[in-house]
Amino acid sequence: MNDVMNEDWPYPYPKELLYSAGILPREVNEADDDVGGAEGERRHQPPQAQLLLELARDVELFHTPDGEAWAVVPVGDHQETWPIRAKAKGGGNRLGKWLRLRFFDRYKRPPSAQALSDALATLEAMADAGRAQEVFCRVAAAGEAVYLDLGGPEWRAVEVTAEGWRIVQDPPVRFKRPRGLLPLPEPERGGSLEELRPFVNLADEAGWRLLVAWLVGALSPWGPYPILILQGEQGSAKSTTARVLRALVDPNAAPLRTAPRDERDLTIAANNGWLLAADNLSGIPPWLSDAFCRIATGGGFATRELYSDADEVIFEATRPVLLNGIEAVATRHDLLDRAIILDLPPIPEERRRPEADFWAAFEVVRPRVLGALLDAVAAALRNRDTVRLERLPRMADFAVWVTAAEEALPWPAGGFMEAYAGNRAEAVEAALEADAVAAAVRSFMESRETWEGTATELLNELEAYAPERAHEGKGWPNTPQSLSGRLRRAATFLRQVGIDADWGSREPGTGRRLWVLKRLKRESIVTVVTPVTEAKETRTAQGFLGVTVGVTMKSPIVTTVTESSQQKPLQDAVCDNCDGCDEDSATFSTEDTLGGASVSSVSSESSPLRPSATAESPGAGDPLAPLLDVADEADDAAWLARVEELRPKLERLTPAEIRALAQKGWDLLERGGSATAWGVLLANAVKD
Repeated sequence: MNDVMNEDWPYPYPKELLYSAGILPREVNEADDDVGGAEGERRHQPPQAQLLLELARDVELFHTPDGEAWAVVPVGDHQETWPIRAKAKGGGNRLGKWLRLRFFDRYKRPPSAQALSDALATLEAMADAGRAQEVFCRVAAAGEAVYLDLGGPEWRAVEVTAEGWRIVQDPPVRFKRPRGLLPLPEPERGGSLEELRPFVNLADEAGWRLLVAWLVGALSPWGPYPILILQGEQGSAKSTTARVLRALVDPNAAPLRTAPRDERDLTIAANNGWLLAADNLSGIPPWLSDAFCRIATGGGFATRELYSDADEVIFEATRPVLLNGIEAVATRHDLLDRAIILDLPPIPEERRRPEADFWAAFEVVRPRVLGALLDAVAAALRNRDTVRLERLPRMADFAVWVTAAEEALPWPAGGFMEAYAGNRAEAVEAALEADAVAAAVRSFMESRETWEGTATELLNELEAYAPERAHEGKGWPNTPQSLSGRLRRAATFLRQVGIDADWGSREPGTGRRLWVLKRLKRESIVTVVTPVTEAKETRTAQGFLGVTVGVTMKSPIVTTVTESSQQKPLQDAVCDNCDGCDEDSATFSTEDTLGGASVSSVSSESSPLRPSATAESPGAGDPLAPLLDVADEADDAAWLARVEELRPKLERLTPAEIRALAQKGWDLLERGGSATAWGVLLANAVKD
């Protein structure tokens, strides 16, 4: 073998033998042959993999907390964030293509596939040894600022702070650009959210407020997020409205998609986009309903890694979710508890317009509407630490965020909570109507105050109250265990309609676990917020008595009743004619009890809703006189009993009679009588 050894080849074996056996990488030879200048220099040229690493010297390397390797690559006058191993559009690796092109520009030869693979593997190892940094999709937060990736080729973003918003070139956060992500327009100042109204099909003012609130919430980097559900018959523009909303938050090449086949598809979609939108759903199976809940409020998903028997891939994400369908797609209580449901009205033929004209007009206003949404995000950042809600509803963080943004939203303060409370009440009713067990429990407890027994006994009792169709399918439990599970799921909504379903106590002697059903006193009253408006605006509101009345809203009256056993005397009421209170108004803070509920109220002394002292009063023989007499006695039990007795007459009250009752209510409010809550509610029910 010595005859093959020489000064240029120190090995005792022929070159081809060592190459073919894999003992020496052929790239060493290729680098010697293909790269370099003079013949004497080629023999000392570094391997191609090393040259590729030299070309990547200006690339910033890091890894995410879950171990994925990323690179910040200089491209022209900006930087882009690329995964080191992921495939680029059209096949291949984006960073690999960039390195291949650099190598070719420098050495006028393509690098070998093995050299490129070795270089990428080395870069990945270097990234893993470097610092950890999160990578975001579309929306991110850093400190007290929110960043929105515009998605354009310049890789610019919008920075939103409490002072306002501006476009920045190099944000302090790293954004990824999954396949399908489309750019947002550059936002413009001076726009109004009212410019969005012609492009969304909504039934009423409450729906408009909730839709805008969901958009503002979707631009927050901090969840949880309510699930927006658009329902309506064919031709009600459900899909078009959903596309409009997505175009303002997270435009995508496939804006609306079918329901995912499994959790793996759902988590991949959540990992590669900010907003999840499912179109034309006919129903949501239980596993998907639970998965949407976890995505909206935050949760992790684990699935087996492809081509592996033991390794898991873990996805953790919190995302805004948008669903639409003809039917009531959400029926499970936990999904309804997280949802905003908007029923879209059909569009008359005379209001239809060509799709091309519609989208052309929308593109004109889209930058201005986006700017107005960013103004609202800035307001939320400015005010969120000072917002105090009397009662925190489900999705409390979302409610606080939108309330904090209201100074930049097109309605008076308190308007969102008014609409949100009403929508949640409708969701509760929808959930109970769709649940055969809950409906049977409500019917069963109509003539009872309490009931106690085992799940077996309760199942037998409820059989008589179950709809016949429930027995034909899977809507009715067949075993005590399944009944207990259904009751636990419905317990939250049943409690909101006055039925407490408690499970857990054990029967003395036998140790059997018992269900206790109990009718609750009507202790909780939904928050009523009457905002300030310049012009009169007549709407309908559902009062405590179940009577729908017209309400003219002109001055702010906020009433909230929360559960409490505490009682404060009248001397604790405060009226300050000082800072924050003008001479013509007074602020009262009183608390009293009404069946265990505490009442806090804020009213205006000169409120236009307050009846004048000369309001027409019922005569001595009027059936309302006994009610007023009972109110004077400040006896809660007698008052409630009298209301029930006179309910049919109350439902037919004339405006004059309502004014008389409201006047009595104001008197009780100022005296701190125990019927304070009734006084405030009746004052809110005055008709012009």
